[in-house]
Amino acid sequence: MAAAHIVGTFAVWDYVVFALMLLVSAAVGVYCAMSGGGQQSSQDFLMGGRKMTAVPVALSLTATFMSAITVLATPSEVYQYGAMFILFTLSYSLMVFVTSEVFLPIFYRLGVTSTYEYLEMRFSRAVRLCGTVLFIFQTVLYTGIVIYVPALALKQVTGFDLWGAVMSTGIVCTFYCSLGGLKAVVWTDVFQLATMMAGFLVVIIRAVLLHGGFSVIIDDSQKGGRLNLWDFDPNPFKRHTFWTITFGGAFVWIGIYGVSQAQVQRYVSCKSLNHARTSLYLNLVGLWAILLCAVFSGLCLYAIYQDCDPWTAGLISAPDQLMPYLVMDILRDYPGLPGLFVAAAFSGTLSTVSSSINALAAVTVEDLVKPYISMSDRKLSWISKGLSLFYGAVCIGMAAIASLLGGLLEAALSIFGIIGGPLVGLFSLGIFCPFANSTVSTVQFLHKKTGKMIGTDFVFWCSFGSAQLVDGWYSLSYLYFSPAGAITVFAVGVIMSLLTGLAFLLTSKLYFLFFS
Repeated sequence: MAAAHIVGTFAVWDYVVFALMLLVSAAVGVYCAMSGGGQQSSQDFLMGGRKMTAVPVALSLTATFMSAITVLATPSEVYQYGAMFILFTLSYSLMVFVTSEVFLPIFYRLGVTSTYEYLEMRFSRAVRLCGTVLFIFQTVLYTGIVIYVPALALKQVTGFDLWGAVMSTGIVCTFYCSLGGLKAVVWTDVFQLATMMAGFLVVIIRAVLLHGGFSVIIDDSQKGGRLNLWDFDPNPFKRHTFWTITFGGAFVWIGIYGVSQAQVQRYVSCKSLNHARTSLYLNLVGLWAILLCAVFSGLCLYAIYQDCDPWTAGLISAPDQLMPYLVMDILRDYPGLPGLFVAAAFSGTLSTVSSSINALAAVTVEDLVKPYISMSDRKLSWISKGLSLFYGAVCIGMAAIASLLGGLLEAALSIFGIIGGPLVGLFSLGIFCPFANSTVSTVQFLHKKTGKMIGTDFVFWCSFGSAQLVDGWYSLSYLYFSPAGAITVFAVGVIMSLLTGLAFLLTSKLYFLFFS
């Protein structure tokens, strides 16, 4: 693969802006660690004392969700395939409604710290551990992508030091997570979301002025077939259609917002159920705004480079480098502005990684430590901080594995689909099927675990097969990995619950018939 062409290099002011973003993030962590009496308990550290309010939590949810993948990969997706990505506004809406009305009330009223506590309450401890292990695997792998790939894309275009960026963001993120806990994560997310929006707006405004206006960009995109929004083809093997994005995407996002610890932990930390629900709907507005900026940035990319594609010309080596190339191309004469965009991309990295570290620490304490080791809350607080340090180091180390994966956007969403889908199916089984019970605990565990493993194996089979073949079943759209896993787990769980329940009733009747 050809090396990317460095279209411009960072000036001193660009490094100053980037360093300032890191400094402010670290300072917020220090402030949150020292204010309000500090982090006196594990609940203070992991849940912000359950005193958070709707607005900062909403902004944190948006920032956590909209990582550097959104900043870099979504515009590239629109540039290559068109603005159909805007239909994710519909899947976001479905996701927020389902999360708010189905999952949020259950988790909030149960007062759980780890989402997977519900699985033990509903099924068994073994099922809880199964969910926890899958979450840890998913999160560490995804975080590796979030840290490494944006740094690689920026390095290849701007000359920005790759491992310097990876290490600096990883260390700063681990520092404020370990010091300030969830409160620091939420408030740094607020700052980082503002930085992401500023980075997008600077690029959009400059591109619009350079290309002759908003209407010219829309007109060029229309002529180039990039406003192809309404493809109602029901073919499940087609990568993006109205159905794959709206319904397949909704399952992916429900797997993130509905049952994933990183997001659930934020809204259950609110001081009331009303604040938690409000945070989800305010977050929806933020998701729309960020997505709109990302999609329009992609249209700007197309309008400017429609006659001189940097990718086919060999000026960049991967589509993920398109946005950094555009930034250095149109903003290189404005010292500090390229740095602002890079700060925006790495703000996305920081917000996602910090949430992941905090969530990993929470599930480890709640699911792997507290049930087996009795200790004071003060000690648990220190263990939580130690685990934040540990997982920060693990996530930095796992960044290297991202180089083995393919496209940035599809790889990230595939990970959520592969693991998030089966988890959605398992939680839904517990919520909607009261007959899926623990009448015979051993058999119950076996059939729940079997259903979950069948669903996970099924989706792994589809996703990894799709990387090898272009026809047939393996070409299933990556956005259908999540619903495929969820439906498989749910269906297998229902069938085996009914069969084991029937077997138990039959055995009971025979017992009373012959021995009563």
